[in-house]
Amino acid sequence: MSLPRAAGILLHPTSLPSRGGIGDFGPAAYRFVDFLASARQGLWQVLPLGPIGYGNSPYSSTSAFAGNPLLISLERLAERGWIDPAQLDQLLAGSGLVEYGTVFAQKIPLLFEAARNFVHRASDDELGRFEDFRKRNAWWLDDFVLFDALRARHKLERWTQWPSNLARRQPSALETARKELAADIEVRSALQFAFYEQWGALRRYCAKRAIRIVGDVAIFVNHDSADVWTHPELFRLNEKLEPEVVAGVPPDSFSKTGQRWGSPLYRWDEMKARGYEWWIQRLRWATQNYDYIRLDHFRGFDQFWEIPASEATAVNGRWVDGPRDDLFLKVREALGGLPFFAEDLGYITPEVNALRERLQIPGMSVLQFGFGDEGAHIYLPHRAAGKVMYTGTHDNDTVVGWWNSGAAEHERRNAEAYLGRSDDGIHWEFIRAVQCSPAPLSIVPLQDVLGLGSEARMNTPSVYGGNWRWRFDQDRLTEEVAAKLAHLAEMSDRLPKPFAAPADDSVAA
Repeated sequence: MSLPRAAGILLHPTSLPSRGGIGDFGPAAYRFVDFLASARQGLWQVLPLGPIGYGNSPYSSTSAFAGNPLLISLERLAERGWIDPAQLDQLLAGSGLVEYGTVFAQKIPLLFEAARNFVHRASDDELGRFEDFRKRNAWWLDDFVLFDALRARHKLERWTQWPSNLARRQPSALETARKELAADIEVRSALQFAFYEQWGALRRYCAKRAIRIVGDVAIFVNHDSADVWTHPELFRLNEKLEPEVVAGVPPDSFSKTGQRWGSPLYRWDEMKARGYEWWIQRLRWATQNYDYIRLDHFRGFDQFWEIPASEATAVNGRWVDGPRDDLFLKVREALGGLPFFAEDLGYITPEVNALRERLQIPGMSVLQFGFGDEGAHIYLPHRAAGKVMYTGTHDNDTVVGWWNSGAAEHERRNAEAYLGRSDDGIHWEFIRAVQCSPAPLSIVPLQDVLGLGSEARMNTPSVYGGNWRWRFDQDRLTEEVAAKLAHLAEMSDRLPKPFAAPADDSVAA
């Protein structure tokens, strides 16, 4: 894939300073897009947008296709008459860390009340749009909302703990459940309709300002998800429908015991026998929701780390061959192209690089990794031609946090030798370096734009708890910061270029 020369910012929508204790697609999102436009940024990169599961991680979702209801703006729903604006007065205001327990307790009931109001009060025209959404998305929506309703009925127990006839999807049991839960299913469908209406509107607002959305597709899916429940034959499960082997990565610089993600591994033989239909649907869906897509853990498509489910850590795993070219050739045939770039960080073999190059999928460079021991130079700007260049990612400490407490003395010396010293902080030296690199796309986490320390870190890999909570203060997005970014975008030839906005009915009517 050929990428234009552009600059952008990485910020998950949950980090927006929206009302309700968590970022969403409401007014704060539009103010952020206005900031991007004034800063002459042509990209907004987000993390996965699905319903969150284990650890509140966007990479551990209960669906590969559904949207996270917490990202729905109640303010936007109130504007449409779904709920009385006065009921929103109880919502938390401002920024501050996401307190997920409080957010679930306060926001979810209001979202369900708004959806029930819509189902019972909406005009014929609005209900027609809703029914059109349901019909066009029935291929994933019907199973997801039934799964979601059953999960609520069983007090969020994993689906393998449900009655056997439901866990094993006996047709008569599913039909009975659909009838018994019909009202709840309709409300949950309305929430998905609201999510995709608001996401589509926000995307069109971005497009009119020449801002493209960079999405993120996690390679694996959560065991406790509608996807595994609906298609158990596509995953490595035992006779009890539990994973027999799980995904992760071996010990590395992030963790001495590796990372045991716990996601079930795919039955790639069965995927192939079915023409990779599930993956084609998944990636087609991603292309309908994003302009560019980051493929998480690209390494796993060449070889993946297989861990016996009985193991508590990732140490005792083994590398197993993945689908390699076969999958992507089928995807290219179905989609007509591969609008992806690869997360190819960490220990990458020549075979992984060869696969990526054969498929003409750009890789990634992270400047924070460029100042370490032998081999680190592959992440430096002068080696970034054809790649997507970052100061850091959601898994890194911020540049300032890394500089103050994470970097070794020799890494700081190397950074100063390469970047020099500046009066406006190490983060701006990093930003200038990635913006002026030969990489076509240059992306900077908002934390680094604002020069924040470790307190603003989004995620620490292999550490459970305390992640995915950071939100920024709206007052930090000043005209001075926007002007500085805009001047740099101009001088580094990264000014955004207009493009056609997605159609109003691209996902939701």
